[in-house]
Amino acid sequence: MKTILMIGGNTGIGYEAAKKLKSAGHRVIAAVREAAPLEALGVETQPFEATALSELDLPEVLDGLVYFPGSINLKPFHRLTASDFENDYAINAQGAVHCLQQALPALKKSPQASVVLFSSVAVQTGMPFHASIAMAKGAVEGLTRSLAAELAPRIRVNAIAPSLTDTPLAAPLLNAEAKREASAKRHPLNQVGDPADLASLVSLLLGEESKFITGQVLAADGGMSSVKLF
Repeated sequence: MKTILMIGGNTGIGYEAAKKLKSAGHRVIAAVREAAPLEALGVETQPFEATALSELDLPEVLDGLVYFPGSINLKPFHRLTASDFENDYAINAQGAVHCLQQALPALKKSPQASVVLFSSVAVQTGMPFHASIAMAKGAVEGLTRSLAAELAPRIRVNAIAPSLTDTPLAAPLLNAEAKREASAKRHPLNQVGDPADLASLVSLLLGEESKFITGQVLAADGGMSSVKLF
């Protein structure tokens, strides 16, 4: 049994990941804004707010940490304010740094720990209206590779870079059949992301099956970043 700390994740990918990890017999601790959905699964919860740099109540040993908080702030570049950039960076990058620095002593006590962060397809694939989020997630990718080098061999660090996934955060982009169909057609696999599929990748990266993988940014994007059909 591993002890896994989830930051965020009371809906979408995080909720599906919690279900998988609990069903596999792991102890799951979650720092979240809304505890009820995860508490119903038997997850231990504590309050957390990414932009408030909350202090965490941590066990002595952690075998894994997953940082889920993110944002979708899509605006033309000329309409993005300094606050937009600062808020996206705070949620996606600085919050991850703050949590990792607190959790590092507990992660170091594990015989083999794993950290999973989240980037975005928009970092490697230029997309209009993504300037702020792409910058913030680009910082996450840099952090992933830097820490993978610094913390090897005891702690593995990887990131997942999804495209649009059917989560509550993305609901405004998928709230009509025409929107969903158009979004699906932008992917070579002709579908948007499924939270359960992303959760399976999280589970893989936390487990022994991925013990030879570190410093990677794994594209889970339906082929959007690497395949062009026409």
